[in-house]
Amino acid sequence: MIKKCLFPAAGYGTRFLPATKATPKEMLPILTKPLIQYGVEEALLAGISTMAIVTGRGKRAIEDHFDISYELEHQIKGGSKECLLDEIRALIEQCTFSYTRQIEMKGLGHAILTGETLIGREPFAVVLADDLCHNEEMGVLEQMIEVYEKYQCSVVAIEEIPLDQTHKYGVIAGKLVDGTDDTYRVKDMVEKPDPKDAPSNLAIIGRYILTPDIFDILKNTPAGKGGEIQITDALLEQAKQGNVIAYKFKGKRFDCGSVDGFVEATNWFYRKSK
Repeated sequence: MIKKCLFPAAGYGTRFLPATKATPKEMLPILTKPLIQYGVEEALLAGISTMAIVTGRGKRAIEDHFDISYELEHQIKGGSKECLLDEIRALIEQCTFSYTRQIEMKGLGHAILTGETLIGREPFAVVLADDLCHNEEMGVLEQMIEVYEKYQCSVVAIEEIPLDQTHKYGVIAGKLVDGTDDTYRVKDMVEKPDPKDAPSNLAIIGRYILTPDIFDILKNTPAGKGGEIQITDALLEQAKQGNVIAYKFKGKRFDCGSVDGFVEATNWFYRKSK
């Protein structure tokens, strides 16, 4: 039922300067693969083959990565290194990639709204590539699609965090549903609250399933915290109608938008490869 995945990829990646001065943060590699490729692979494993990417100035490398490089392929054809392109070739063959530009950086909500022309009026997934998630048995998006199919409303992925970290995340409050210990009906959500104001320690991470009415809500959502259009504010409007489920996903998540998380992910995947 979920056919398209949106990747907001227009941000500047300022926490990784100067590396991101000319290189998109989504193209920073964990071992030999860029972050955005991990996200595309997760979406494909969930049965999604249409990738919609919101880019910006200086992001051409993303488009080039998901395209054929005839000169490079000619140079390594028949050699021992040809197999190194097998994974990216498979993605190019199985997926359709489309792109649009976010002209101004006005927050995640604005980035998602910019992708409306690529998505249309259907439910869709959202992946933030700098949240790298891993689960051997079932990817996070695949888990979330199962939740969506049950409840037929927007779904956000959440994880428990230390209370002193709430100022970095959108934080939810809700009630467990259907006797589960990992699925909540969201009642409230706050963008980057101080620990004393946080409604819980359940933080939203970079995985969403959104229903298409989110676009109409975003068009009428005023700028919120930081002067940006926050997806949290738009989701809160859906939550007021009981139409947001928060799912505590199974798996491991690395915050690769931070240097510490990026290094942790690199070391973890390196050990796993041995």
